[in-house]
Amino acid sequence: MKAYKAILFLLITACLFAFDATAQKSSKTKAAKKLYEKGGTVVIKNAQSINTANLEFSPSFYQNGLVYATSRKSQGERDKKINETYFELYYASLDGNGLPLNPKQFSLEVNSQLHEGPVSFSRDGNIIYFTRNNLKKGVRKADDQGVTRLKIYEAEKGPEDWENVKELPFNSDEYSVCHPTLSADGKKLYFSSDMPGGIGGMDLWVVERQGDTWSNPINLGPELNTIKNEVFPFIHSTGNLFFASNGHEGLGGLDIFRIDIGSKVWGTVSNIGEPFNSPSDDLGLILTPGGTKGYFASDRAGGNGKDDIYLFEAFDGVGGETAPEVITSTIQVYDASTNKRIEDAQVRIFERTSEGFIGGGNDLYEAVLMPTDAGAGELVFKLIRKDAGSLGDADRITDTNGEALYDFIGEKRYLLFVSKDGFASNEVVYSTIGNIGAGVVEVPLNRSVCAELSGVVKDKGKNAPIPSAIVKITSTCNGKEDVLLADANGRFSYCLPAGCDYVVTGIKENYSNGMTSFSSVKAGSPLSADIMLSPINSSTSGGTYTGGSLEEGSTIILENIYYDFNKSFIRKGAAVELDELRDLMTRYPSMVVELSSHTDSRGGTAYNQQLSKKRAESAKEYLVARGVASNRITTKGYGESALRNGCSDGSNCSEEEHQYNRRTEVKVLSINEKVNVQYHDHGPEVINGRH
Repeated sequence: MKAYKAILFLLITACLFAFDATAQKSSKTKAAKKLYEKGGTVVIKNAQSINTANLEFSPSFYQNGLVYATSRKSQGERDKKINETYFELYYASLDGNGLPLNPKQFSLEVNSQLHEGPVSFSRDGNIIYFTRNNLKKGVRKADDQGVTRLKIYEAEKGPEDWENVKELPFNSDEYSVCHPTLSADGKKLYFSSDMPGGIGGMDLWVVERQGDTWSNPINLGPELNTIKNEVFPFIHSTGNLFFASNGHEGLGGLDIFRIDIGSKVWGTVSNIGEPFNSPSDDLGLILTPGGTKGYFASDRAGGNGKDDIYLFEAFDGVGGETAPEVITSTIQVYDASTNKRIEDAQVRIFERTSEGFIGGGNDLYEAVLMPTDAGAGELVFKLIRKDAGSLGDADRITDTNGEALYDFIGEKRYLLFVSKDGFASNEVVYSTIGNIGAGVVEVPLNRSVCAELSGVVKDKGKNAPIPSAIVKITSTCNGKEDVLLADANGRFSYCLPAGCDYVVTGIKENYSNGMTSFSSVKAGSPLSADIMLSPINSSTSGGTYTGGSLEEGSTIILENIYYDFNKSFIRKGAAVELDELRDLMTRYPSMVVELSSHTDSRGGTAYNQQLSKKRAESAKEYLVARGVASNRITTKGYGESALRNGCSDGSNCSEEEHQYNRRTEVKVLSINEKVNVQYHDHGPEVINGRH
């Protein structure tokens, strides 16, 4: 085996094998290539944007991208045994097709002067387990044979980088422990080791979380381990364990194998076959929770260098065995005050995607661009929930016991919207992450103490309904505003809390606002009225919205883009507004923007300047990866130079006030089409985070 392949096994400068891994392309490989080139059940693509002439391997999911090991640096200290720079961890974001791009160094705290290798993260992304050469206070530590072994380390996400780095208790200076993979529930950690008591060279082992520490390692046994090497494990939430081996029967070199260990009775080890495996080395497979997409590394012919990372899509799952479970759960709807079950409650079920949207075309909410309180030209996106009449038929209706069954799919997040006449509607989030078993989803409803208001937004001249108008309901008691979207027939409904007067405003492009008033001081009979809007004559393509228009010089404030602790990595599920901006720029192809980022005042001025520039560039990368032309976006970082309030250095400001300054802005540099905006509402939101 080539020297660098031995390092791939152990990431240590020892255990060099005399084997030539240069593989000839076999007829099997040619057949496999034809399979995925023809668009068969498995499609494989080389992740060319991150692969180099050197080594890229062991990808791991993190936020909106991948963390992987690489020797891509051309300068720096080299491992003399393999003539490669020491492996470091890099992060690459994913484009809309899942291809990684724009690699960046992952962490100064995790990367050291020696090798770093495979990593694994907790589901919330707050804990990392990573492989590293044995270091004691930053100094290489060798065993009695002069070999620097591998260890697994744990670290926690801190405000600036990973912190509290510590090695796990089952490490040793006398043998290697490496390649961690954490179960979805965080209770079991699988890894590879040549510790005493094994069966072959490198075996697979498991430890179980016991409070703040781990159990003693347990060997996974002779059904899985061989007299040779089992390395690079990955545990999927379905209970399928993937690993690389040169001890089981394969196509040559390291092959990728699968075994189901999720049940009391384990399955059998099986080679996952072509096109994943080839006569060359194939290793480090990871799989999305959905079970149909993933990544692996291979040094097969046709790559960019030695080991490359590949993206794959297996439409039927890997071997047809990795699809999430169907989890049948009971939805129970009850009166919050009496605990009595509610019959005939309407249950609508929406899937929450990884970007935070509701599935099915964002069915529950509509994103609307509107002015802020700051003045003309400053706009924000606001999500407005659609009126119940716009949501279509209910997915389920509760029976006489107030119950309904629903087949949820494992590894997904859902939002349940439950409504019933005489009750205030309720939204409940339900997760099947980790393929949890069948359960009960309880949904309490509060009885309405209000006046039922219903109406229609109409064109005053034609007396015809206006579809999808915005309806703003303002309380004269406390100034609180609620906003809803009328349905395709202009209808809307709302429960006016008792004891106050309300102003109801209808808003729609090409119309002047319509307004009417209601009182719920004496809640009783239902209220109804039509809101009449007068059309505005306009020769422009977009008309004129009440409240201003999006034109050259306008600024859109994106306040809800959250980054990973003082980094420019956009957090998973935190790019909803960027997706809305992408859609806006797709609708208006002449729109050219400057994308800028701002921090709050905390931290050094120079650091904040640099950080804001990187964040603006990261936001641009996100948009470009999803189809917006790069030449339509320029980037700029303003650091803390353009605060929107008085929260400068030394000020005593709340987290909410600091958050008001942390935002990404979109300045419209040019636009030919006429784009109009509606309604105005704004205020800072409280989130967790810094800078």
